[in-house]
Amino acid sequence: MTSIEGSVVLVTGGSRGIGRALVQALYERGASKVYATARDPRTVTHPDAVPLALEVSDPASVAAAAERAQDVTVLINNAGASVNANFLDSPVEDVRREFETNFFGPLLVTRAFVPIIERNGGGHILNVHSVLSWVGLLGSYSASKAAFWSQTNSLRLDLKPRGIDVTGLHVGYVDTDMASHVDAPKSSPEGVAAQALDGIESGAFEVLADDLTRQVKAQLAEDLGVMYPQLVA
Repeated sequence: MTSIEGSVVLVTGGSRGIGRALVQALYERGASKVYATARDPRTVTHPDAVPLALEVSDPASVAAAAERAQDVTVLINNAGASVNANFLDSPVEDVRREFETNFFGPLLVTRAFVPIIERNGGGHILNVHSVLSWVGLLGSYSASKAAFWSQTNSLRLDLKPRGIDVTGLHVGYVDTDMASHVDAPKSSPEGVAAQALDGIESGAFEVLADDLTRQVKAQLAEDLGVMYPQLVA
């Protein structure tokens, strides 16, 4: 288990949405320093956060951020993209772009920061997934999040002996810019952030942040016709 109080945390995508809420919640729980990354660090608005330029899919950018943030003990891989490319009709480059941000991006960041966290005595990684990690409704987005979930499960096994715990955060609709077009019940970013930090501090393997996410996770044990009723209609 990892205490937030006194920790040094890096939050990718820390300038808006869930990332911004996480930065605020981390300081409220006593984090000593929070690096908030963004493609343009000028968009980071929290007065105490340390803005840090980062493009997660760019190895040089990731290396530069790791060189700057040598005191990190907790990494939160929150940055993501929503391209939603269709596997049959969209350009394959759109599918690749989704995977570059949602799968390879956090992998690059994790590989860069694991030695730092280990050298600082161990700590925690939180990976932000989606309910769509488990249901293929949005093409490349769902696929990239499913792959990221598998990455998280593998890393959890690899990093446990190195003193680094890993939590996967799964969420449905959250009241952010990414879901602004959705007409459905949404969780607040602040509520999701609070549950995520509870998960870090309790050492949870996974945090299921809303009823929709818990319902879909439970359906993984059912016949595919339960998850995809259109297959048996």
